[in-house]
Amino acid sequence: MLVGVTLAAACSPAYNWRTVTDAAEGYAIDLPAKPFADERQVDIAGNALPMHVRAAHTQGAVFSIAVIDLPRDDDQLRQAVAGALRGALARNVSAAPAEHAVQVPVAAGAAAPGVDVVATGAAGEVHEQRTIHAWIAARGRHVYQAAVIAAHMPPQEQSDQFFGSLKLE
Repeated sequence: MLVGVTLAAACSPAYNWRTVTDAAEGYAIDLPAKPFADERQVDIAGNALPMHVRAAHTQGAVFSIAVIDLPRDDDQLRQAVAGALRGALARNVSAAPAEHAVQVPVAAGAAAPGVDVVATGAAGEVHEQRTIHAWIAARGRHVYQAAVIAAHMPPQEQSDQFFGSLKLE
């Protein structure tokens, strides 16, 4: 009996990737486990904006996609919201992030400019070590943040699967 349980455990994938598509929010992304959904209001640049989140937990990491809906197609507001997200990531771990430009694929074949942000530091009330790796991009009336948060980042191929699967409409 123990052999059967051991074999069953060995066959269970640690990362059970599935593609999540949200036509209303304009994205598709692979998540490594069954996601849960959350929605809340965030106050940014004097606006109460709806934020939609899908997240999955596996192997001690949280993989998430958050989308903030903008009331209008406004480049200044898009940039303010993207900047606020970048600042919030750094504040969450009390650390200055490393950033570089990325191109996020768009379904029509083009790419949207974005920023790759990595910050490591003390998080929460007990100041546990956390690393946040995120891509932030804006397109139309949406600002997107795909993020992995963990004490120890997942293997590079898992992060590559996650970020490489992000596609905007």
